[in-house]
Amino acid sequence: MLRFVLRRLLEMIPVLWVIVTATFFMIRFVPGGPFTAEKAVTPEVLRNLEAHYGLDKPLHRQYLDYLGNLLQGDLGPSFKYANRTVNEIIADKLPTSLELGLWSLAVALTVGLTLGVLAAIRRNTWLDYLCSSVAMTGISVPTFVLGPLLVLFFAIHLGWFNASGWYGPADRVLPAATLGCVYAAYVARLTRGGMLEVLGQDFIRTARAKGASEVRVVFRHALRGGLLPVVSFLGPAIAGILTGSFVIETIFQIPGLGREFVNSAFNRDYTLVLGTVILYAALIIVLNLVVDVVQVWLNPKLKFE
Repeated sequence: MLRFVLRRLLEMIPVLWVIVTATFFMIRFVPGGPFTAEKAVTPEVLRNLEAHYGLDKPLHRQYLDYLGNLLQGDLGPSFKYANRTVNEIIADKLPTSLELGLWSLAVALTVGLTLGVLAAIRRNTWLDYLCSSVAMTGISVPTFVLGPLLVLFFAIHLGWFNASGWYGPADRVLPAATLGCVYAAYVARLTRGGMLEVLGQDFIRTARAKGASEVRVVFRHALRGGLLPVVSFLGPAIAGILTGSFVIETIFQIPGLGREFVNSAFNRDYTLVLGTVILYAALIIVLNLVVDVVQVWLNPKLKFE
């Protein structure tokens, strides 16, 4: 396993280099610049700003300087936040986005696994149809529609939660439910399919013939194999939850990294765009590696080679 992990981590280096290179040149080729949206300044002031941030150098020189600083862990200064570096902004905003992602993942797994298991053990009954219908509804309704609907009903009409903000525990409910319900629908369908496949195998019939209770059959024998499709989906799901937080943080006015990424794209804050892209890319690669390791642990037929 150690050799497998080390090989994957080494493969991450060229992948990140391609991502950094593509993002660097794409953001530079976009019309406009970090200072074009500001109040009109004299050409002398604009030249001083560009010289201060190194934007007066040739593009290839800027690229090489950025790579050199990146190897030292320096993501550079922000063009829009005076006297703040990208490292400081990420360190300040990332915990909020990670907390939102963890709560959303907890909602997705709790709701999705429950619906999927119930649908599988009560196949072709009203409970199966109900759980499948709820899952299909979650797949069909996007987050930018579900979020305002939850705000309208639970925050405005009922007054149970705040419509926006990130202050107390109650402010976590609506954003986590909005982002988690979409992925709960996929988890439910994958759990149902995986459980149905396992419940029809010979060792399940043997366990029942020996007198094992239905609860023991489901949770002791069937659930581990039935979760394999869900584990395979968790890599892309976590990536989707992280990137999907951009929309949720905007809807609910959450001071996370997703909002900063969106604002940096509009403001042409080159270094902040690059910093957030690199961070999310590295997180996604590492999380996919963790998912691969868990898959081998759950399924003895798989090998790290």
